[in-house]
Formats: sequence, structure tokens, C-alpha cells
Amino acid sequence: MRKILLSLLALCVASAAWGQGVKVHDVLEPLPGGNIQMDGYLDDAIMLSQENWAKGVMPYDAVLEFFKSGRSKFALGEMPGKSIRTNSLLWRYTRDSQLRQLTKDYVYSLIATAKENGSISCTPVDQQPGDGDGDIWERKYVLLGLSQYYLDVEKDPVVLEAMEKEARSVMDQVGPAPKKPVTELGWSSTNIESSSILEPFMRLYLITGKKKYLDFASYIIGSGGNKGSDIFSLISAGTPLYEVGEPYPKAYEMTSVFEGLAEYYRATGDPRWLDCLTNFFTTVRDQEITIIGNAGSDVYWPKLMGEGWSNTAVEQSNPDIKRMMETCVGVTWMKFCSQYLRLTGDPSAAECIEKYVYNGLLGAMRPDGKGFSYVNLLNGPKVTNSGWGTVIDGLPVTCCNLSGPTGLAYIPYVAVMQASEGPVVNLYNKGTYHAKTSDGRYVSLGLDTDFPLSGDVKIAVFPSGSGVFTIKIRIPSWSSSTTVSVGGEPVSEVTPGTYLSLSRDWKPGDEIKISFGMEARLIKAKEGRNPVSKDFQAVQWGPIVLARDENIDPEYSKPVSIVAGEGGVVDVRKVAPEREGTRLQFIVPTTSGPIKMVDYSSVDCWEGTHVQTWLPVLK
Repeated sequence: MRKILLSLLALCVASAAWGQGVKVHDVLEPLPGGNIQMDGYLDDAIMLSQENWAKGVMPYDAVLEFFKSGRSKFALGEMPGKSIRTNSLLWRYTRDSQLRQLTKDYVYSLIATAKENGSISCTPVDQQPGDGDGDIWERKYVLLGLSQYYLDVEKDPVVLEAMEKEARSVMDQVGPAPKKPVTELGWSSTNIESSSILEPFMRLYLITGKKKYLDFASYIIGSGGNKGSDIFSLISAGTPLYEVGEPYPKAYEMTSVFEGLAEYYRATGDPRWLDCLTNFFTTVRDQEITIIGNAGSDVYWPKLMGEGWSNTAVEQSNPDIKRMMETCVGVTWMKFCSQYLRLTGDPSAAECIEKYVYNGLLGAMRPDGKGFSYVNLLNGPKVTNSGWGTVIDGLPVTCCNLSGPTGLAYIPYVAVMQASEGPVVNLYNKGTYHAKTSDGRYVSLGLDTDFPLSGDVKIAVFPSGSGVFTIKIRIPSWSSSTTVSVGGEPVSEVTPGTYLSLSRDWKPGDEIKISFGMEARLIKAKEGRNPVSKDFQAVQWGPIVLARDENIDPEYSKPVSIVAGEGGVVDVRKVAPEREGTRLQFIVPTTSGPIKMVDYSSVDCWEGTHVQTWLPVLK
């Protein structure tokens, strides 16, 4: 376990460069960088990605070279900004000095490409703003990468100046006539992608307090975010997502726009935007999110190659699906959920993050950490590198290869957070977490657990000084029988799907014990466009989705009828994994004999094997 240094100064000044003009203060805040150190399960994945992708195969020089000399395909200029964003978030957590220096050098190399009008862009000045080449989308990622570096690594005035020059170049070119309308710029038929520059403009406003950035953000929102329709009005009216944003609803880009809207609400305090954000959150969660926490498929919009809203929560077992659940969608959804969690304190947002992290995100990563699947399947080959991007020296560098590590780096951002009352535990990974009490003292939480390999968690509490404060712990909705005790005394009211508030005069060494009900439950498929889609079943153990793995089960796709008792509980037996790299393996009862199932995230289909998550029902 790497050594962690608790910086008391960091706890005091974490928001010093953030929050100019904020009208809505977050209910929950991330702990400052350097104050979380996880160990084991999730940390293993984060470190694997840092060492083998961010400090390993990521081709920084080649990416920067085609940024300077011209991209071969639209929007490839997003890559430098995406990699800087990931590295900055990783450094915020790991404090790796080599990564920091690598990232700083790359930031300065990117800034050095600035053109005479201040733009950091792939598009020549006389062709700006690029029409169908993704110029505004690319400049968005430049701003996101530089702002992440500025906020999390080093508040360097050179970086802030570069951001402001980039922003000015956009505002000089985009806007009401005679400038180019934002909804007329982009590669897609909807041009929605260009409106996602809303997020970095709001970051600049919240960093600097300069009204011109807020005014430009207001212009984007007033434009409706989409060519030909107003996505904010449609979402506010409760329109199903697969009908929002004519002529088609691109999930990744739309969610990116709503990340910016969250920052806009934070700055303006206008309640209609919170209503819109809430509608977006609940609609995605209820209509689109699959059992592994991601969304989108090719059922409604085959030309979108699995990247569009498609009523995916219902359609996920549809055997007609060939592509679904782009990694960029899942990571951006995770990031949006963190925004919504910060603004509202809604524990269901944390549960959405948990579902995606333990299933879809880890399930998309290469076992060696050297990349992520472009899209995922629940049934079939599971992973693929085919999709938008390019190949550099034999390495596929796709948008999703760059987004996946961002998702991993975001885990410490939400694992344990800060409320005014005290620390809030969202994810139960072993580690040490440093927060503050309600009266400004410091408190460390030591989580001792092998979750999700089991449901047992111990939290040791070490406050500085005495006094009453509150620790909140999230009780997942999937655990119907959670037990909690404090200092050996049981807590009587523990409600699934809520935060449990534990208030007392905590003493050093006080211990919270939690036992989650890690039952396996049968999930029955719904009927989608293809009536056959209802003839499938799945199994979830705690938060972990199980699957049949062709690597250990040649009959992986054979129809079965799983034996389930009252309430859909399946009497599974956990066994030692027989394949290296598998985290969990179970023996699952069926009417025709026991079958092997493993956690979906561990199934390695990178060499051509298959997975079966929705099991066909034996008739």
C-alpha cells in the first residue's frame, strides 16, 4: 500500500480556486486530492491503468504530432485534452511524481501549439470554427484537460492564460450572427457535440468569476443544445430519451451537455435547471441503464452503432443487438451522476456509480490495463476495439480507450465524500480516507473489507479531539438485510436505498461494523421490440452481475432454467475461481443441473471467446 500524506492545508483550501459566483453550494463535496488511499479491489484496477496505459503505451508524441500537423479523421484532436484530464485525475489520487512530470510536459507541449488567434486547435485559423471536422468539440477537450490540470495538479497562471485565450478564440467565432451558430457546427446531423463546450466554459466562469463566460454558456443553453430541437425543453417535458434531439439521440454527447448544465445550475441557482437535471437523471436511470450500469444500443438507431439512447433498460436482452454500451457513454454517465450526487445528495446516484464501476467499467478494461473496449455486449463477444479513433503503431487509440481510464480515476473522487455534518461513505473499498467533522476537526476513516468479495465491512473512526459529528454510510438498495452496529451496539433502523446517519461523540478507535446481504437474485428480462427478448434471465449477487464464461464453460449459451426461491433468491455457492484473473465464481442451480457463473467484469473475451449474461430460458 502506497504511503499517504494527509495535508491539513489541502483540507482547508481545496476549493480556493473554485467557486467564483457560485449560488448553489454542493450537498456533498469530493475530498481533497491526496486524502484518499484505497487498497485492493478498485485500487488494483486504477494502478494497472496508470502504469500500463497512462505511463505505458499511451502514444503521447504521436497524438500531439497529428494535432499539430493535421488529423486524418474528424474530432481526433480530442485526444491530447482527454489524456491530460485522465492524468490529472490520476495524479490527484496517486500523487505519482513521474506521472505529474509527464503530464506537465505534455500540457506545455500542447499549449505551445497555440495559433496566432490564441486557439489550440487542429483547424487552421482561416477555416475556424471548423464546420464538420469537430473543431469545437476538440477545443472543448483542450479546455477540459487544461482546466483539470489547473484545478487538480498545479494552479499555473500560464495554463489559465492559455485556457482564456482558447475560450476567447471560440467566443470570437461562435455565437449570434454574423458569427457561426453553435448548433450549425459539428460532424453529426444534430450538431449536439459542439454545445458540450458548455462544461469548460462554466469551469472558466467558476474559476475566474468573469461574466463573459457565463454569458456564452447562457447563449448555448438558449440555443437549445441541438440543431432543430431544444433538448432542455424536451427533457423538462419528460420526453423519452430515444425521442430527444432529432434526428437521433446520441447518448455520449447529450450526457456531456448535461454535465455542463449541472455547472450552469450551480452558478445560477435557477430551479428550472435542477428540475431538468433531475428529469435527465431519472429518465436515463429508469429507461436506459442496463444491469451492468451502462446504456445505449443499436436497436432503435442502428446507424449509431450502439451509441444512441434506445430504451436500453427494456431492450438489453434483445437478441437482435449487435453493438451496445459505448464506454464513453458509461464514463460520462458516471461523471454526470457524480455531479447530480454533489448537488442533491441523492444516494441513488451513488448506486448508479457503484453499478457501473463494479460491472460495466471494470468489464470493459483489458486485463492488462492497456485499453478499454469501445462497446460491450451482454451476450456474445463482449468487447471490441472497432469504432471511432485511429491506430498508432499498431495500438488502437479510440475515444473509449481514452475515456475508460478517466472513469477509473474518478472512483476516488466519489468513494468517500464530505458533507457539512461529516464524512459520507459511498463505495466500500478497503482504504484510509481523511475528512472533516461538522465543527472543522479532522477525522480519518479506516475501511477494512474485501468487498465486494464479501459483504462485511469494518470502519475504524479516528477524530482529532472530542465532539459530536455525523458519519453517513450508504445502504444499497440491493441489500434487503443490512445490519449495522456501532461499538458493538446494533442500529435498529437500516433502510435500503438511503444514507444511514450515525451521530455521536466519536472516540479514536470507535468501530462501525456493516454486513450487507449479498444474496443472489434472479432478474427476469422484459419484452422489447423482439418478443423473444423476454425469454431470458440473469443473476446478480449483491451489486455484482454474473455471467457464463466460454473460457471455462463450453456450453455457455445453452438454455437453462435457474432455480429461484421466494423473492427470486438463488441459492448459489461461491467457489474458488478456476481461471486466473477471475474475481468471483459461483455454482448456480438450474433444473438441469448446476452451472458455473462468474462476475461479468472478469470475463476475458479479448481473444475471441464469448459471454452469456442474459441466459436463454429452457422451455
